[in-house]
Amino acid sequence: MDLSVVDLSPVPRGGTAADAFANTVDAARHAERLGYERFWVAEHHGMGDRLAGTTPEVLLGRVAGATDSIRIGSGAVLLNHYSPFKVAESFGVLDGLAPGRVDLGMGRANGSPASDRALGTDRRVENPNEDHRERITAVVNHLRDAYPDEHPYADLSVPGSAEGPAVPWVLGSSPASGEIAGELGLRYCFAGFIRPGFAERAFAAYREAFDPDAGPGGLDEPQGMVAVNAVAAETDAAAARRRAPAEATFRRMKRGELGDETPTEEEAIDELGGAPDPTPATLDDDEWPRSISGSPETMSGLLEQLADRVGVDEVMIQHTVPDREAALDSHALLAEAMDLDPRAD
Repeated sequence: MDLSVVDLSPVPRGGTAADAFANTVDAARHAERLGYERFWVAEHHGMGDRLAGTTPEVLLGRVAGATDSIRIGSGAVLLNHYSPFKVAESFGVLDGLAPGRVDLGMGRANGSPASDRALGTDRRVENPNEDHRERITAVVNHLRDAYPDEHPYADLSVPGSAEGPAVPWVLGSSPASGEIAGELGLRYCFAGFIRPGFAERAFAAYREAFDPDAGPGGLDEPQGMVAVNAVAAETDAAAARRRAPAEATFRRMKRGELGDETPTEEEAIDELGGAPDPTPATLDDDEWPRSISGSPETMSGLLEQLADRVGVDEVMIQHTVPDREAALDSHALLAEAMDLDPRAD
């Protein structure tokens, strides 16, 4: 099974966006050495003091120059904020910078009313699913120069390499996103750390709707990936402690009290009233935790279980680990767990 990483570019306590981006680039190099398949960066708005990753297409230019072989991409570009043509142009440039190894993960999300107004985003779209489908289709058509001759956009072109274009992915956390990905014949990644209870339904909708002849996506059969919040440590108990910031952050979100800083491991344990219980090595059939943790041996089994449930052979790792060295150590232990093939320096 392949492993990949999505990085949120968190601003370290007492640091700046410059520190966050340096850590992201370092994490990309680290993931490449460990043998991870791909390294994606995220898009969030209006939280720049906490999450610096607002503009994947810019940050990926730096990641492209710092890596050699790992696939790089967006997790995700939020299409409801942008022109599809401009998104295609941006990722055409990235393909020119990192030929043949760029993924374009496309999603949608509304932020706060203030951030959406600042971005010029219409929050009152009459048919959001159809709008999203049309935007994805437009991006793919621009990337692959697939508009028919009579179309007004037929003469438009985007830059790129001879090995491109960027590979389109549909990202989401609901069955609706899976259905859209299937109807368009594109790759699909489900965000299991957002709405884990919908994972199996989303992939079922994806496969049921999959149409290999729908457009210029280039897939003969469904191809999926599931993203999970996962951390590893040498023992199950140590990994559960490392998972504490994710658990505390989720509780804050439920209360609507996210705060400006991710709690440290010790702060999170104090906030939770104790360390979280270790994730069981075997999950119940109807159990899909929002975050999982364990030793390499435990994590190997857990990741295989979750991947098997949705029928994929690749898992993308997201985490909420504020300590940079602990985060890199977790990635190394997960690579060990899944027996990844390290790349030579």
